[in-house]
Amino acid sequence: MKTMGLLAGMSWESSSVYYQLINRGVQKRLGGVHSAKILMYSFDFGEVSRLQQAARWDEATELLADAGRGLAKGGSDFVAICCNTMHLMADAVEKAAGVKLLHIADPLGEAAKKAGMTKLGLIGTRFTMDEPGIIADRLRKKFGLEVVVPDKAGRDTIDGIIQTELVKGIILDESRTRYRAVMADLVAQGCQAIILGCTEIPLLVSQADASVPLYDTMQLHAAAIVDFALA
Repeated sequence: MKTMGLLAGMSWESSSVYYQLINRGVQKRLGGVHSAKILMYSFDFGEVSRLQQAARWDEATELLADAGRGLAKGGSDFVAICCNTMHLMADAVEKAAGVKLLHIADPLGEAAKKAGMTKLGLIGTRFTMDEPGIIADRLRKKFGLEVVVPDKAGRDTIDGIIQTELVKGIILDESRTRYRAVMADLVAQGCQAIILGCTEIPLLVSQADASVPLYDTMQLHAAAIVDFALA
């Protein structure tokens, strides 16, 4: 088994789920009392969030690159960023670490293509929705997928709930109802599926909340991490 290097804590609410998914995946594959070989760097999300909100992306890149380098030096055979938004600096992290980075968009793109999808709705932080270079461009260029984001009001709804509730572990029924409305609007625009493009969103919504398939980037990414570690 390869040693996994996880850049986590963005937020720890979803990173704890990553840890469970990966360990359960390894145990299911290997049986017995096997578990994953993981080195995890968990950021103080307060520091990361301040850099995001101030658009200080150079500093955020340096922060993640240093952590990725440290994981590789510590013995990680590959690295993974447990956050959609921070894939903005995926190339820089991979270069700094000097080992392979498993991009969160790749297992998503593979699953959507396999299912015959061509047009997907994307919800996530405002950064992920507004910056095509994080997820959308990779899905378009590598997998030929069209990606649609909500209108401004919808983007404000999705991001606001992530930033003020989900990263704190606050789960409200009224927020779930608002998410359902945004996803329904994307379906009305012809989206065949919805990308849950923030690792906190699955804490709030599930397949029962949408009329089309939901692609949980955290679930797909965790499964890909297990596959690569055990290959």
